[in-house]
Amino acid sequence: MAISPGSDAAFSSQKSTLSESPRSKKFPLTEEEIFYMNCRAAYLTVFKSSLDNIISKDQLCLALQHAGRNPSQKTINKYWTPQTAKLNFDDFCLILRKEKPTSKAELLKSFKQLDVNDDGSILHTDLYKLLTKRGEKMTREEVNAVINLADVNADGRFDYIKFCKLYMTTNEQCLKTTLEKLEVDSKLRHQQFGSHMEGSPERDPSPVPKPSPRIIRKTDQESFSNKGDTRSSLLTTTREFRTSVSFTITMGANSNRNSKLTEPNSIKEWQCVQSKGCFFLEEDGEIISHQYRMQIAQRSLVYLTIKPLNLSQAEGKPSPWLSVDTALYILKENESQANLQLMCFTELRNREMFGWTGELGPGIYWLIPSTTGCRLKKERKPITEEAQLVYRDETGELFLTKEFRSTLSDIFEVIDLDGNGLLSLEEYNFFELRTSGEKCDEDAWAVCRENFDTKKNELTRQGFMDLNLMEANDGEGDPRDLWVTLHSMGYNKALELTEACPFVIDIYADKCKPRIKTVHMEACSGQLEKAICKSVLNKGDAKVMDGYENIIVHTYKCDTWITSVIENKSDNKVIIHINNELSKNCVNNRGLDIFAVEVAPKSTMVCQHVMPLNERQEWIYYCVYSLIS
Repeated sequence: MAISPGSDAAFSSQKSTLSESPRSKKFPLTEEEIFYMNCRAAYLTVFKSSLDNIISKDQLCLALQHAGRNPSQKTINKYWTPQTAKLNFDDFCLILRKEKPTSKAELLKSFKQLDVNDDGSILHTDLYKLLTKRGEKMTREEVNAVINLADVNADGRFDYIKFCKLYMTTNEQCLKTTLEKLEVDSKLRHQQFGSHMEGSPERDPSPVPKPSPRIIRKTDQESFSNKGDTRSSLLTTTREFRTSVSFTITMGANSNRNSKLTEPNSIKEWQCVQSKGCFFLEEDGEIISHQYRMQIAQRSLVYLTIKPLNLSQAEGKPSPWLSVDTALYILKENESQANLQLMCFTELRNREMFGWTGELGPGIYWLIPSTTGCRLKKERKPITEEAQLVYRDETGELFLTKEFRSTLSDIFEVIDLDGNGLLSLEEYNFFELRTSGEKCDEDAWAVCRENFDTKKNELTRQGFMDLNLMEANDGEGDPRDLWVTLHSMGYNKALELTEACPFVIDIYADKCKPRIKTVHMEACSGQLEKAICKSVLNKGDAKVMDGYENIIVHTYKCDTWITSVIENKSDNKVIIHINNELSKNCVNNRGLDIFAVEVAPKSTMVCQHVMPLNERQEWIYYCVYSLIS
């Protein structure tokens, strides 16, 4: 079944963007292909694969919203009956064919029926009567959510023209975001989408999707029986969210000047230890880092700092990791490693350094580094020329290039965690785990010491260089294994460090010498997630969802970033829609202006981190959190 031009306004609006791809320039996309591409984009915003099934009403509603639809509960119930167990991707495509997006003209026509003064607005009293007394009735809380939308309500009147514009803009942006995500993510581009594969250059016609027998379908007459009812469009539009709450925070340029980190006056007399580490960006966007245990022998004043490690980059080569935000969460171990108590975190700042000063009692502490992910992200810039790693001289002997040796020297700086200029077996194994997934045992380390330059049983910088040259010779000059190591350490094909951020931690104490040991290198989740949630609940501003006292949005603002946490005290999971479109000069860790999160019952979760794009300019955080279900 071909889709006629203009029949799907939201999808058709993306046609010009899609037709610019290299493939479509040679083979223009048909309306049918555009339809399926948009179906895929929407589906993969909610699911990891289009082979996954929709298993709840909430998932169906969320997927339809990402496809530019705004389904009412009646619409959801039409496709998810008591007999429905799951729906597949083909079912989803069929639903989208039937449920056309509401046009702006239809919305305006619906509202105009209540506009007695023909001035583009409706009295709240009239709107309330319509939504609670007629058609598919809404609850008092749902109507209040509409009336409380600040941007479209004033002086007891509902500005439906602004509302229609906001609604259409939100739908278009949501669809645009899903398409961009599909285009950028190569994993998604090459997935098998249900029964539909990416077309070959010859482009066989897309097969008509076969619906699963789980859908109880109605006749076309039943499916579109409400099409002429203008109240249906109105109710569908206004029932997208049950309730909403918004935050607006204006941050000045270089706002960190008001709470600058300062060293204690007598710090030169304090005892100090240092350790290095690194944030690494995984293929799926997850961030992992080293984690530490610290021992304080007696109660002391402590000064802790963390900052990006400054490497000796070649002149003119960018150092993007230096702008990455870093933080350190300090948790005290009570009785067991599983029972950790959040003590503090480094929220004060002096340029690229973040720190904390305070008193800590004797005991064992865990130091968990954190970065928001706002600036440490997957690289989008294409690399046109690959750097040369090795070369042969006129005799055929293999050598490392000067540029590669410089990069290896920087890697040595990063993995030399204690900064003594040598690599211990423990330090080398963190490197091996990162690059190969395996550890070097004592016997292999003994062989390494026999063949490469060592000092005090630890590998020197020259020994590390020679080890990599041996690997190059083992591959007969083929650099592929060397590139595996470089990519694992965060380097791109131009030998730029773009997907990692090395850092250095300094700890000072006035009564005793702290002891620090690197114990893990793992994902920044679990204990860190709990610590962030705890700190935001302790220090942030809280807003309760109107009519839903068990759902609370907490927002913490420091001078460098803003973090929001959603707390769900209810016995049911909830889905929260987040809209950052009206924020200015902001970037968040999710990379999306509009997204949704699912919060498990009796739990808290980090919703998003937000930072300024340009710290030299004012930034405005404006976010609307809306309850979908």
